[in-house]
Amino acid sequence: MSVASVASVCRQMATLSLRTNTLPIVSSSALVKCPVQHQQVRWHNMYRVDMPKPMGRLSYRFKVHYPEDGQYTVRPLKSTKLAGRHPETGRLIIGTLGGGAKRNYRWIDWFRTGPSDGFLEERIIHVQYDPNRSSRIALVAGGEHLRYILATVNMQAGDLIRTTSHLPRIPVRPKEGDAHPVGALPNSTLVNSIEVVPGDGARFAKAAGTAAVVMRRVKDKVVVQLPSKREIALDPNCMVTVGRLSNLEHGSKHVGSAQRRRWLGRRPASGLWQRKDGYCGRKIRPVPPMITYGPRKEEVPMITFVLPGEGPTKKITPSTDRVS
Repeated sequence: MSVASVASVCRQMATLSLRTNTLPIVSSSALVKCPVQHQQVRWHNMYRVDMPKPMGRLSYRFKVHYPEDGQYTVRPLKSTKLAGRHPETGRLIIGTLGGGAKRNYRWIDWFRTGPSDGFLEERIIHVQYDPNRSSRIALVAGGEHLRYILATVNMQAGDLIRTTSHLPRIPVRPKEGDAHPVGALPNSTLVNSIEVVPGDGARFAKAAGTAAVVMRRVKDKVVVQLPSKREIALDPNCMVTVGRLSNLEHGSKHVGSAQRRRWLGRRPASGLWQRKDGYCGRKIRPVPPMITYGPRKEEVPMITFVLPGEGPTKKITPSTDRVS
């Protein structure tokens, strides 16, 4: 067997860990036609395996300095601006973030979990502006504890709100600001601060003026329509808050000037971008499929195959997709 045939077989073995379907073993007569193609696939995948992207719950705007003891507090916390860079590596991820006014972070309690045999009653102290999010926030007090939550449209100082984890046989009468399991609410109820997994905290419908709708029941799941019109099937024990979030005019306000965009922490974007005006028509896309959420699955470790002597000798730094 020649050196070229051995090199081709090695390239095919190297692509097994990055392809969903295996490649057939190529005979020695066809080695001249395909080694370049395999080499391009191998090099493309090698640089695109663990590429950092703007995703998940990682923020590239600022880094919050939480208390060292980890105890919840309502006092404003200090934050450091990241300007679109990764908080650990410092690599530029989002090119349109940077600058902005100095802000203090208000720690929002995303866990509206109450007792299963009764309810937790809290009083709203005041509703205030939060520079770190689009909706208003409310300072509530229950017993000797204070916490921040997202404020709904009609929430005012002095109101009483209730939180319970009880899942009754008959749906309850919803009241704005109260938190219930999604299975305890009737259909067509507007909800926000939706949990995906019971006890995991709010994940959906947290922006200003947004609200999801409880649509129907499917077997042991409750279907909720998000503000994006996508439907998700949740466990009935997932906690939600009744009502629509405050600051309805947020989406209709104009920025007004380029300097105000700087105050908001956004750098100038590319001048080549233009909003689609429908001149060339539009594409009617089907409704996205429903997503079913359940208990989190354990992560399966990735098996990687390493061939000694292949590729560069130094460590490869993944490239990034800069958004500019």
